[in-house]
Amino acid sequence: MSSGSNGKMHDDEVETSAALVRRLLAPQFPQWADLPIAPVPSAGTDNALYRLGDELVARLPRIHWAAGDVLDEWLWLPRLAPRLPLAIPQPLALGEPGEDYPWQWGVYRWLPGADATRAHIGDEAQLARDLADFILALQGIETTGWPPPEPPLTGRGEPLVTRDAETRAASAQLAALDLLDAETSAAVTAEWDAALRAPLWSGPLVWAHADLSPLNFIMRDGRLSAIIDWSGVGLGDPACDLLPAWSTFTVEARAVFRAALAVDDATWARGRGLALSIALVALPYYYITNPALAGLARRSIAAIVAEARDDA
Repeated sequence: MSSGSNGKMHDDEVETSAALVRRLLAPQFPQWADLPIAPVPSAGTDNALYRLGDELVARLPRIHWAAGDVLDEWLWLPRLAPRLPLAIPQPLALGEPGEDYPWQWGVYRWLPGADATRAHIGDEAQLARDLADFILALQGIETTGWPPPEPPLTGRGEPLVTRDAETRAASAQLAALDLLDAETSAAVTAEWDAALRAPLWSGPLVWAHADLSPLNFIMRDGRLSAIIDWSGVGLGDPACDLLPAWSTFTVEARAVFRAALAVDDATWARGRGLALSIALVALPYYYITNPALAGLARRSIAAIVAEARDDA
């Protein structure tokens, strides 16, 4: 991962290092303090990862808006894991602020494998089916009756209109930076307007991962084996887990994915609008500091514009 000349993706992010992790471990989890510590290259934007020996990984929020996510994972991942067909991170310890580091942080079991790049995907249609099975299992988990606290709401599960101002501002910024040509900019605006007209979700809220990016898929032997980075986990519109339709899949695999999920037109339109908004907002923010994420944003925008044109 490239993260700019200063090694940061956010101007106000907290600096982390292997030395900081060791200082945090020593008083809180001394059983791990002598393990080898190494940073994990990652295109993730909200957390810094450090391998602890061969079996563990420390995850430290790097920016204030991610500070509460570790606690949500600590509370909910052990409850969700037994109900899911793929592995998810296993929280082992919840660290507290210290050594001038301001937030809670976590130690997790390391999940071996590789990102879902083209070289690691054996069969894209199979990936689409496996991911759809995972989403259906997640959406089928009960949302009530849990011990306190109540399940969180995922911010990406809200109506698209809540994202209108930032989406239009990002689109204008992309045009000003010459990152969108005039034709694509017009198509993007038309598609966003269409997404805002889609009927709102009127069914019950469902469990959602809310950041199903290929950067968060773990592949082993060509098959999807795990889903990581649950910082956005919560209840919301099922449309918010349709993001990989455009960031990950070709037209053919996208059709397999949609059919396996049996997604209606309104939910597909909301999902496409959300994917467009996320990509538009991410691209001007990360196009210098996070090329991998910027590449995914460009891919999503191109796929959405092409699909909207084909649907017209």
